[in-house]
Amino acid sequence: MVGLGLALLLNLGQAASIPVAGDRPPALAQIHNAGGTIAPPDTLVQQGREAYQTGQFAQAVTLWQQAAAAYQAQPDSLNQALVFSYLASAYQQLGAWTDAREAIATSFNLLHQQQIPSNPRVPAQQRWVWAQALNTQGSLQFAQGNAAQALESWQQAATIYGQLDDATRRNGSLLNQAQAQQSLGLYLQARRTLTEVERSLQDQPDPSMKAMGLQALANVLRTVGALEESQRLLQESLAIAEPFNSTAILSTVLLSAGNTAQAQGDTAAALDFYQRSGAIAPSPLTQLQAQLNQLGVLMQTGQWTEAQSLLPPITDQIQTLPLSRDTVYATINFAQHLTKMGDRPQSSVPANASSFYPQAAQLLAATVQQTRQLGDPRAEAYALGHLGQVYEKTRQWEDARTLTQEALLMAQSINAADVAYQWQWQLGRILQAQNRREASLVAYRAAFDTLQSIRRDLVATSTDLQFSFRESVEPVYREYVDLLLRRSPDDAQPSPTSPDDLKTARDVIEALQVAELDNFFRTACLDEQRIAIDQVNQANTAVIYPIILRDRLEILLSLPQQPIRQYTSPVSEETITTTVNQLREQLARPLTSQEGQQLGQQIYDWLIHPLLTDLEASETRTLVFVLDGALRTVPMATLYDGDRYLIEQYSLALAPGLQLLSPQPLSQIQLKVLAAGLTEERSGFSALVNVESELNAIQTQLPSQILLNEAFTSSALQSQIDALPFPIVHLATHGQFSSRSDATFILAWDRPINVTELSSLLRTSDDTRLTPIELLVLSACETAAGDTRATLGLAGIAIQAGARSTLASLWALNDESAARFISQFYSELTDASISKAEALQRAQVALLRDPNYRSPLFWAPYVLIGNWL
Repeated sequence: MVGLGLALLLNLGQAASIPVAGDRPPALAQIHNAGGTIAPPDTLVQQGREAYQTGQFAQAVTLWQQAAAAYQAQPDSLNQALVFSYLASAYQQLGAWTDAREAIATSFNLLHQQQIPSNPRVPAQQRWVWAQALNTQGSLQFAQGNAAQALESWQQAATIYGQLDDATRRNGSLLNQAQAQQSLGLYLQARRTLTEVERSLQDQPDPSMKAMGLQALANVLRTVGALEESQRLLQESLAIAEPFNSTAILSTVLLSAGNTAQAQGDTAAALDFYQRSGAIAPSPLTQLQAQLNQLGVLMQTGQWTEAQSLLPPITDQIQTLPLSRDTVYATINFAQHLTKMGDRPQSSVPANASSFYPQAAQLLAATVQQTRQLGDPRAEAYALGHLGQVYEKTRQWEDARTLTQEALLMAQSINAADVAYQWQWQLGRILQAQNRREASLVAYRAAFDTLQSIRRDLVATSTDLQFSFRESVEPVYREYVDLLLRRSPDDAQPSPTSPDDLKTARDVIEALQVAELDNFFRTACLDEQRIAIDQVNQANTAVIYPIILRDRLEILLSLPQQPIRQYTSPVSEETITTTVNQLREQLARPLTSQEGQQLGQQIYDWLIHPLLTDLEASETRTLVFVLDGALRTVPMATLYDGDRYLIEQYSLALAPGLQLLSPQPLSQIQLKVLAAGLTEERSGFSALVNVESELNAIQTQLPSQILLNEAFTSSALQSQIDALPFPIVHLATHGQFSSRSDATFILAWDRPINVTELSSLLRTSDDTRLTPIELLVLSACETAAGDTRATLGLAGIAIQAGARSTLASLWALNDESAARFISQFYSELTDASISKAEALQRAQVALLRDPNYRSPLFWAPYVLIGNWL
């Protein structure tokens, strides 16, 4: 390993904690100091703005503090209030939350000495300052997790800007509102807000302002997951900007277009946008950002030679940039890329790969010094932690631990939890590598607890450094569980995992399930009062938690009134994924294959066979799976014991987590169905000729309201749900479940309804409906093939819609078997003595035993998610 040595760190002591952030302030009124030796306050304010906009926040604080004192001496309380709102923004950027709160409180105290801004006779400048303070206050509130308060502040600011006919700043407040609404789960409101911004921008007469406004809107849409809309607006922005040949605007729009293309998985388009942006950017910083993003795409796609050719120009560019936070973060980003290049096998990287770690360390050591010059503890915590990561990579454990602990202390000193969890996690890895298991568990527990405290804040992409849930969040949970469940190999007979560790492992996996859904929807979506599965008092039910780890499959089994049991199958993640993918291919065939049964038996042997003795002893009849990874992509019903399918032995259900929405049996409810479907070709999707038979079959079983073809519009569906509290909603139409929320939808006659909109639509009558939807049925839908997280869309619809249960198909069937299955299912559902899971089991087995439909293709795709009672 390459030795780096702590000498590179150049006096790494503690830096003082300093101030941070919000909206970038507009121009101030010119007010001159009468003949003092220091610069007049308007000059100080302008210098502070320039420092702020170049990321020199500590310098901005110093300048604005001087300006505030000068305005106080004049006295000029209005401009003093404005400067304190700027100070609050700068303190926020530096992580000095107490100073930020005090500054904004001072700003409002000074403003309250003026007249209330809602009075239209109040001078415009006074109302404008009030709006600025409200915008800053909203930024502080949102950054600290108070989305509802932030929304109220930004709404007030937008109202004042509207009164002042300041469309640009009003749009900025509206964009802020949309992000707060998204965070609160108010999807329809967020969509209306964004639509209002787009309409306003269409009326913008200045083409450059319009292009930049559309770009800003597109960036927000990308953040909330609306990637196709983001792409559309960026194309419009490019069409406006290109004729004017403004390279400053065009280069940043191209950069945004590359970011959206990359989020869509279109790496070729992203690479093209980044190359075009870097080629024309007049700003060295924009050019550097484009090159760094280009480097990331080249590395992601394995183009290592091309990636290495970018290293010299990026290095040169970094050395010529003026000192600022943006420069610091760009350097950290570059160092991360170098570290990843050092991680690659030597065969895939050119010969001088051994230099990557030292080069990254040298850059980061210099960056630590730069952060101290800036007085920016948040940036310093990032730089120190990533320097510790390089030492971790080179197995210099003590140096790595020292640096990581220093970075962690600094992040904690400014309450930067989103930074702190990364170094707590890193410390856990380092301690584990040093065989200090108990200390490692403490560090992992701290990282887990920190993540739980900030899960609302992790729904959007980080603007500081490239943020990936799969790389930066999910591994924390999995590695913690791995450590909890790994039995000591030291003894001939490994000691069993303690009951406390088993319970903790199960809770951590539950938290991962929730975090994945939060990430899918870009919002915290499991905040309602729910009941833990363990508290659902139903005998003969077992809950199974398969946990896929790199080198093994861990299975936790929860039986009523019994401690959690642990089983281990020594099969790798790679083998599980390969087997599951092969089984999914076999299930798509219309005839039962021996190979498919053998694959199903292999998974059965890993997952079910170790549990059989305990399942039989407890007389289990229902299995509830909390599935993980690739196992989500195949129906558990198709697991095979060599003689029978699992569905022939047990009724089955899936749970997206360990909690259910107030579960209760259907027998307590008068059943009525709102059924909607399409039989004709729409929006490029084929006709579903058997849907009418399916809906007719429902009508024969239960009282129903039917919306067919042109009657099934998005507005008609919402009107029906608003009008009557239907316990069952049945949608027989094309749908797609994907790991991307913007690619998850169901098709109505007039248009596709995105998952977030559908969820909001199904919940619109919650205020008047005493109970949630008992059962949401989605037939003729399918999950994206090969997408291990696609069922997040399926589970997400159920959770966000507030449905107790969802019955859905993992693949689409336009066949008589689908209509027959649905008819059988509803017939069984009318039997008050059985559960939903049992009704599903009976319907599936009836199809399985019909010689025409023996293949799993016909009976297997249907899964029950949520409440199985």
